[in-house]
Amino acid sequence: MMLGVVRRRLASGGGSSSASSLGQSLLKSRSAASGRRIASVGDERVVLFQGCGPVRNFCHVAMRRCSVGSRSMRVVAFNNPAVEILPQWRLFSTESGDLVDAVVPFMGESITDGTLAKFLKNPGDRVEVDEPIAQIETDKVTIDVASPEAGVIQKFVAKEGETVEPGTKIAVISQSGEGATHVAPSESAGEKATPPPRPAEKVEEKQKPKAEPAPVAEKPKASLPPPPPAKRSATEPQLPPKERERRIPMTRLRKRVAARLKDSQNTFALLTTFNEVDMTNLMKLRSDYKDAFLEKHGVKLGLMSGFVKAAVSGLQNQPIINAVIDGDDIIYRDYVDISIAVGTPKGLVVPVIRDAEKMNFADVEKAINTLAKKANDGSISIDEMAGGTFTISNGGVYGSLLSTPIINPPQSAILGMHSIVSRPMVVGGNVVPRPMMYIALTYDHRLIDGREAVFFLRRIKDVVEDPRRLLLDI
Repeated sequence: MMLGVVRRRLASGGGSSSASSLGQSLLKSRSAASGRRIASVGDERVVLFQGCGPVRNFCHVAMRRCSVGSRSMRVVAFNNPAVEILPQWRLFSTESGDLVDAVVPFMGESITDGTLAKFLKNPGDRVEVDEPIAQIETDKVTIDVASPEAGVIQKFVAKEGETVEPGTKIAVISQSGEGATHVAPSESAGEKATPPPRPAEKVEEKQKPKAEPAPVAEKPKASLPPPPPAKRSATEPQLPPKERERRIPMTRLRKRVAARLKDSQNTFALLTTFNEVDMTNLMKLRSDYKDAFLEKHGVKLGLMSGFVKAAVSGLQNQPIINAVIDGDDIIYRDYVDISIAVGTPKGLVVPVIRDAEKMNFADVEKAINTLAKKANDGSISIDEMAGGTFTISNGGVYGSLLSTPIINPPQSAILGMHSIVSRPMVVGGNVVPRPMMYIALTYDHRLIDGREAVFFLRRIKDVVEDPRRLLLDI
């Protein structure tokens, strides 16, 4: 709020009467009801003005029109009773109070801006309170911009693809629905939002003919060689576009994933070790108890919970896998937060199962289902993806037979699951078909030696092949 206070010292006698008459001619006095806002200190009048503290012996108050909230404001002028100035603007409202601005919400402590991905509504559409009207794409998640009030979208003041910050106005909503027309988002944000030419530009055009011609520069004695061509940056295309090719800007999420994965390769000493797991017993356990499990817990029994519990057991047996390097120190974590890599249409996200060591099979399955649904519909929050001490990536759902996963910083290892394939195996001296899965562990060799990595992967194999080990803790 901008407030200018001008003090004038009035001479005694005639000056006081002239000031009083001028004040009465300019201001409409209130009754004695407003006197409760005025306190007398000796011969002086004191006004408690919101945001400015006590003001003494002033004769004029100059204010700019601005948002002052919804509370009334009283001032004193020329020693007259207080005059109540009613608020003319509300927060996010116009002078009439009918139009409301939809602004970009707070997106998280580590996120300063985002890209306006798309509008979910068009100008002229009816919206309700908290109904999403646009989506903001950040480095980690997609955030909805909700309507602050029920009404009709009058216009958009931002364009798709623009970079916006928290608090940026993107749309104007009319609560009464007046003045709103059905217009395409590109037209409302582009053509109709084009400002008129500035007066200064017209003045320059008029004064242009009066400008004197510039003096002719003397010719240089020796012609200088042309400057060398500028070097192309790494982001510029090295080849001209070809036929039947399309160039589409990368999304913020895709750029963030690409940068983190490349940083992982540049920072860690990556090494991958493999093993194979006989899935017979875990699949039989699932087949025998899936109906009873669903009836009691309300969620299906999958294979993922078995691997999560096996990973918890392995991390507890080999704490170095759950640790991380921080400068010259090693941080050991006495808790297990398992990150589950989930592929979505917009990119890879990694929600976290907190305190997995305290969960049973049902808790793990419920957590996985909840996080997977949020990830696919874009409603997952940043807090649900922050942290994590170990990651499990299941490429087997896409049919991957074997891979070398990349560590998710700042973790030190990642477990890769793959597809289940029936292969001939030697069991008890006989060759029998068995459902087999290759598993891979990529780890930071700066911190984790091969011995600990192999022991960890062996523990995963033992628990999955015989889940009874979890009950007996052996």
